[in-house]
Amino acid sequence: MVQSTYQFILLILLLLPLQLEAQQNAILKGKITDNKRNEIAGAHIQIEPISRYTTSDTNGNYTLKVPSNNTFTLKISHISYQNIEVNFLLKTGETKFFNPILTVKQQQLKEVTVDSKKAITDKNISISTKQLEQLPVTGNGAVEQIIKTLPGVSSNNELSSQYSVRGGNFDENLVYINDVEIYRPNLVRSGQQEGLSVINPDLVSSIQFSSGGYDAKYGDKLSSVLDVKYKTPNKFEASAEASLLGSSFHFANSSKNNKLTYLAGIRYKTNEYLLNSLDTKGEYKPNYTDIQAMLNYRFSSSFSMHLWGSLSRNNYNFKPKTRNTSFGTISDALQLKIYFDGKEKDKYKTNIQALTLKFHPNNKSLYRIIASRYETTEKETFDIMGQYYLSDLFVSHGGSSSESIENLGVGTFIDHARNKLNKKVSTIDIKGDHNRNNLFIQWGIGGKHEEVDDRINEWQYQDSAGYSIPVSDSEVSLAYTKNAINKISNNHITSFAQGTYVFQDSKGEFQITGGLRYHFWDYNNESFFSPRASVNYIPNWEKKVKFRFSTGYYQQMPSYREMLNSNGQISTNVNLQKSIHYVLGQEYYFNAWNRPFKFSSELYYKDLKSLTPYDIENVRIRYYGDKKSKGYATGLDLRINGEFVPGTESWASLSIMKTEEDIIGDELGYLPRPTDERVNFSMFFQDYLPNNPSYKMHLSLFYGGKLPVWTPKKGKNGESFRMPNYRRIDLGFSKILLDENTKYKNGLLKHFKSMWISLEVFNVLDINNTISYLWISDVSGNQYAIPNYLTSRKINLKLTAKF
Repeated sequence: MVQSTYQFILLILLLLPLQLEAQQNAILKGKITDNKRNEIAGAHIQIEPISRYTTSDTNGNYTLKVPSNNTFTLKISHISYQNIEVNFLLKTGETKFFNPILTVKQQQLKEVTVDSKKAITDKNISISTKQLEQLPVTGNGAVEQIIKTLPGVSSNNELSSQYSVRGGNFDENLVYINDVEIYRPNLVRSGQQEGLSVINPDLVSSIQFSSGGYDAKYGDKLSSVLDVKYKTPNKFEASAEASLLGSSFHFANSSKNNKLTYLAGIRYKTNEYLLNSLDTKGEYKPNYTDIQAMLNYRFSSSFSMHLWGSLSRNNYNFKPKTRNTSFGTISDALQLKIYFDGKEKDKYKTNIQALTLKFHPNNKSLYRIIASRYETTEKETFDIMGQYYLSDLFVSHGGSSSESIENLGVGTFIDHARNKLNKKVSTIDIKGDHNRNNLFIQWGIGGKHEEVDDRINEWQYQDSAGYSIPVSDSEVSLAYTKNAINKISNNHITSFAQGTYVFQDSKGEFQITGGLRYHFWDYNNESFFSPRASVNYIPNWEKKVKFRFSTGYYQQMPSYREMLNSNGQISTNVNLQKSIHYVLGQEYYFNAWNRPFKFSSELYYKDLKSLTPYDIENVRIRYYGDKKSKGYATGLDLRINGEFVPGTESWASLSIMKTEEDIIGDELGYLPRPTDERVNFSMFFQDYLPNNPSYKMHLSLFYGGKLPVWTPKKGKNGESFRMPNYRRIDLGFSKILLDENTKYKNGLLKHFKSMWISLEVFNVLDINNTISYLWISDVSGNQYAIPNYLTSRKINLKLTAKF
């Protein structure tokens, strides 16, 4: 009764509106342009001292409610332009029009001229980096946590930074940092082993994401692209953060003449605190460390050099002791008890180095040479024995107590692994951007050399009631075994060319983009061309609306993991995956309550011409490299974002999707793919107390549909069911302790620009979400699916400071 009352009170608190009508009785509005009268989108507009802000829309327009009869400061900033500050004093009911003209930052003049054209023709979703500071994060990256709230993106694991996009798997997503491709870990089995995401949110300056139909300038994957850029600082900045989940520190600065700029960040994380809430109890000793640094040097106004390096060490040590999992229904309640012996020890080391040379011969062209090297060493070692007891439970009325009434199964299992993988990837790319009046041209050519050395040695022994499974009269058999030594050395050659033409007529503005990619792989001497095209149309309507259609042929060269059979050997029939995207979308910009909003929708169909079937076990993908399938994914993505609360951006996303595949030769027809999540809803919401905006609230909500599961004994030839819905709410409260308006002149606090403390409540409703299943077999061949639950409710305290 007490627990139910507690949950009810928590739910009521979530629904209580924290925002009351503020006393703002004047309006400030206008349009932001540069000195050539080009409209500037995405400028950050802030009112001090009440910390209220907004951003300019695609036409450079902005509107803000401001305090009357009191002097306030308007601050406008943009990554490519000089900041401005202007003081105002407005009367009650007054509407003031202010149309500022921003000046391009001189140290980036050549590059900004080209990049501004890119911003006009970009089709991706842009994410404000301000959201990264306040977001409650249990997983491995704040950037990925934001991405998971976007339409078309789903994830049912808060401990992992991996996500699925429109029916694709984790390996189908492109991720770039400063134009350098980032790769997924290979041996990681579960979210708790994954460690830190490569993306350091303290260093990020811009985030762009596309969930399909993206341009030819991006690489060869089937689902999505995440494009992250790091900062180029023009003054000193630093920040530090400490919480129960770890700590981080970063700093950045530039020389007096702005020729030399540098930034660096270090992070330490341990999720021991979260893992102690799992059903499996024991000694969790995970620790993850990451160091990144970037140095930029401008030799002249037309030539610059950029160095970026990343070094990460992820260690996962675990000694399981016991597990007690209750599942089923009140009328059919079951309980699994396991007593463990043994341990697991995993080590993942990753190094990345990248060098970029930029040359700007004039205001119309930009050339880049990008060389990078990626190296990872992954070791997975475990010997764990478990003795299990599966029982039928009697649950008392109301569920206040339970007891075991019948033993359904007794057995033992032993898991063993000695896996080691080394992977090295070296790349070099040459890219060019050219602005020719209304035509914007981009091209590139590159090469990649990849080496993989993988040693697989793992097996599992299962015993039920004294009989080894599978049962044999002549020998002791293993439930499964993998033993392989695989070495691969291969090369890739890629190139692309695309052009965007922008023109206007009496009906509106058109943006037409066409491009072509080429890819050659010498492992099997296979090559392909990928044409891609899109059309954006902005009609001259009173209401600002943007329509978009995109299509393209997307082909994915198999990664090493995609080439493996279920026994760990490299398949003799390596499959090239192919997909055609059709995307029709619209964006509608409007004002409500005198604040800007945007409603967007996309209807898509993915014709999956050729696929490699797979299963997902937590975050590990198990491919069937000797099989081939075809399929489709179709759905509708909806998103609304804007200032539901003045000065803060929030949004909600809804996705409806269906994806199926037909495995060639199994005669089963079309079956749901492992990522067939029919409905997905997510929300990110911010609020503050109107009379005291130093108190803020941040909420992340996730609802994921039921994913399909097949019994492992017969695979997709056997019975199937769907796991429960994924439901989770993370809530954060923060209090600003120090800001720019309360600076101290003496003492230790004089060195701080701002400081705030946060209280984060993870999994507010304490829901047992299922990530996968442990399968127990008895000697009669019956199989029992025991759910592996994710983390329960936890509270985190975090202190953040900026210098």
